[in-house]
Amino acid sequence: MRRWLLFFLPAMLFVATWSASAATTRVMKVLPHFLDQQGRHALSPSLYDRDAYQAQLRQNPAQRSALRFDVHWKAKATRPPTLKLRVELRGTAQGGLPREATLETEVKAGTLSRWSSLTLGGQEYKDFGEVTAWRVGLWDGERLVAEQKSFLW
Repeated sequence: MRRWLLFFLPAMLFVATWSASAATTRVMKVLPHFLDQQGRHALSPSLYDRDAYQAQLRQNPAQRSALRFDVHWKAKATRPPTLKLRVELRGTAQGGLPREATLETEVKAGTLSRWSSLTLGGQEYKDFGEVTAWRVGLWDGERLVAEQKSFLW
């Protein structure tokens, strides 16, 4: 009886913690990237080259055409299975108030993590100015279920 209990108790604890962590909804990583005039965020697949090119774009605003947010997120399938991925941006102040913009797209929840991209581009990007803070959230209707935000948010 004791041997059975020694095996059964740790197995149940493992199953309980595994299912609890698998059920979480979260935004795991947010990568804001400047895009050049050709829509590229890097010149080669190397992460070192990407970071160097991003530094170059950061120093030379005339070379930029857009700002793309690559978001790594995970959500358990819900009913309905669609969620909204929303990026809220705050920019440099004009007339005493900071500029604000919102990017939004519908995403489908599942068992695996996913990457989604949202882009602020075109005339809206040019009019917005420099981004000073951002917040990325996963929304189920009007309820925020997961978020990640920049330090200045």
